Amino acid sequence: MKINKFKLEEFFAKYEFNVKYSLCSSDCEAFSVKELLDLDKKYRNELETLRLGYTESYGNPILREEIAKLYEGHNKEDILIFSGAEEAIFIFMNVLLDKNDSIIVQFPAYQSLFEVANAIGVRTALWKMIEDDLWDIDLKKLKHNISSNTKCIVINFPHNPTGFLPTLDQFEEICKIAQENRLYVLSDEVYRFLEFKEKYRLPGMSEIYEKGISLGVMSKAFGLAGLRIGWIATKDKTLLNELASFKNYTTICNSALSEFFAIIALRNKQFLLERNLEIIEENLSLLDSFFKKYSSIFRWSKPKAGSIAFPKILIEKNIEEICIDLIKQKNVLLMPATKYDYDNKHFRIGFGRKNMRKALEKFEEYVKENLI
Repeated sequence: MKINKFKLEEFFAKYEFNVKYSLCSSDCEAFSVKELLDLDKKYRNELETLRLGYTESYGNPILREEIAKLYEGHNKEDILIFSGAEEAIFIFMNVLLDKNDSIIVQFPAYQSLFEVANAIGVRTALWKMIEDDLWDIDLKKLKHNISSNTKCIVINFPHNPTGFLPTLDQFEEICKIAQENRLYVLSDEVYRFLEFKEKYRLPGMSEIYEKGISLGVMSKAFGLAGLRIGWIATKDKTLLNELASFKNYTTICNSALSEFFAIIALRNKQFLLERNLEIIEENLSLLDSFFKKYSSIFRWSKPKAGSIAFPKILIEKNIEEICIDLIKQKNVLLMPATKYDYDNKHFRIGFGRKNMRKALEKFEEYVKENLI
């Protein structure tokens, strides 16, 4: 397989750990080992006796049970653990798709959601979102993209990078369209549980559709990207077994330490999520004020969920050039939309980190000095 370079990740690899402020990080504030161990005094003793041998290829059964609790009507037999969501995407695409197939991918999108399929030789139809004051989806366009060899619809809610969240009616209509055409649905749900109002939370696609595949991860909502723990939840046991078989050619099994800390986190998920949502709420207020102040320069499409958004610059400037100049002048990192193959006007901004206030202050300095 020959695959195109991953533009977003290569941009991060070059700059993320060489700048003082990341204003485009997609994850929430990371928890420390000490913070997790302090959640219960028994955890430290359990850590000290943990054996660092091979682990079960499907994932620690206790971890799979904890993940299954995130979904209505699931048990550990419906869960397969991966080394992050990226491995899950890669394996899913390779197992499900053949060269003569086609898939439909909601767009803009995280590159691997369409690039892995492209590398396999699959035809990829991009289902472009509606860009207005607020982002939206066009279900008529989704239906129009379906062809005789379409095998899968790939969706992402809450959405990266816009923060868009559909209504329950829209979500169920996607499921209905897939059912009518006997299509799989890969539902990237890595920002699930970061809804600003819990009543807007959608069910996992695997909860409502027998050919639905829910993709989850510890990185985003739970603030534990360093664990590299992701998963797929599905009722399709045949598919799950085929994914597990392919995994024997990638990582085989997961880190015992990572699984241990993931279990702790999920057993205390309410605490983790509440802390992260508090950070997001405070940071969103700052962003609302910032973009209102500079509404002649930027268009702010306020997100409905998640820890990222996709504002647009309104003046005649190239956003990638601005992002590079911002690094040089203020040591602040933003993600240009060019890394999503989208345009040269939008940029991704992240608001899940505690230091966002300071990063935003530095960005404002740049705006005053260069864009007004």
